[in-house]
Amino acid sequence: MTMPFELHVALRYLLAKRKQAFISVISLISVLGVAVGVMALVIALALMTGLQGELRDRILGANPHVFVWKRGPSTTGTSVAADLAQLRHMPHVIGAAPAVIGKALVSVAGEQAFISLKGIDPAREAEVTALAEAMRSGSVGALASEADDGTATILLGVDLARQLGVAQGDTISVLTPQGTLSPMGMLPRTRRLRVAGTFSLGLYEVDAETGLVSLDTAQRLLDKADVDAIQLRLDDVYAAPSVSAAIGDRLGPDYVVQDWAAMNQSLFSALWLEKMAISLTIGLIVMVAALNIVASLVLLVMEKHRDIAILKTMGAGARSITGIFVLQGALIGVIGTTAGAALGYGVSWVLDRYALIRVPADVYQISHVPFRVLPLDFALVIVASVTISLVATIYPARQAARLDPSQALRHD
Repeated sequence: MTMPFELHVALRYLLAKRKQAFISVISLISVLGVAVGVMALVIALALMTGLQGELRDRILGANPHVFVWKRGPSTTGTSVAADLAQLRHMPHVIGAAPAVIGKALVSVAGEQAFISLKGIDPAREAEVTALAEAMRSGSVGALASEADDGTATILLGVDLARQLGVAQGDTISVLTPQGTLSPMGMLPRTRRLRVAGTFSLGLYEVDAETGLVSLDTAQRLLDKADVDAIQLRLDDVYAAPSVSAAIGDRLGPDYVVQDWAAMNQSLFSALWLEKMAISLTIGLIVMVAALNIVASLVLLVMEKHRDIAILKTMGAGARSITGIFVLQGALIGVIGTTAGAALGYGVSWVLDRYALIRVPADVYQISHVPFRVLPLDFALVIVASVTISLVATIYPARQAARLDPSQALRHD
């Protein structure tokens, strides 16, 4: 198969030797510039995408996708059963469970901590959160029955248990604001609970601040006759806003519906903004690399003006001359982009596979920085880089095509 004339000349110029070795060095620097820019952009996008995905997965594993709250008086037992049955039959809903939520102070052997106290139905909680898979000791089913001595049980996050210095089988004191009326006034209510196990849902703020008890225990501690909310899990997390709107329409104005996207909107908006800012900033590296392509082609035109004049006198048209330099810039862009994309993907895979970048979990909610390359992001980086490289060839290619052969040979 015969190689096109323009491509043949472009390759000869790109791989110049001996006296034109300087041109080859400039071309190599241009290729390296594009490769470094693309590699940095792929890694940056993989970092931000991995961080977003990891936080989203942990949040969705630790919390239900949708909360349904009732305004005014607490939901009665009869209406809870009716609401659960009604919500289970809504599109996308695959799990529903009631919950009682409040605050408490736990203490043991001089150690104290304020916690979020959550009452759950042990038989149904697995439908809405990943609690069963998150257990590190004990089991969720232990909440369904009291300890051997009649003491109610509680599950603690692993970081909370570590802070208090307790383990499975130890006893802690739980103090709630809802108290008992006495001649001395309202006295806070204290109850001793047996630690039935520990869990790790992957979010530090949950593992360090949450205690789980049965619904009956939570209602007694928090002085609540019935449940506060119904938790829902969906088969499609991105359908949460539409499901929330449908629930509001079906149940009426007495119910308040919150989905995971709305509850964490500020977090994910900040992550998205940071991803865009980093992408634009690092994308400037590709723009700088494009300027290198312009510079190398301009130098090549200056160096090869006699060759261009000879080609024109031999019958090469302006279109062929333009094609030579466009192809040369395209080759620089394609080679640099291919190398940079491959290196970026490889570095991202290694960093994620071996968890090489460690971060404090209490600050970032994760133990290491995750990297995830999305096919769409990867394709956009490649297309943008090649496009910028092609645009960079326009000026020097047009200058070469406008070269007057007689003037070029006269002053040579």
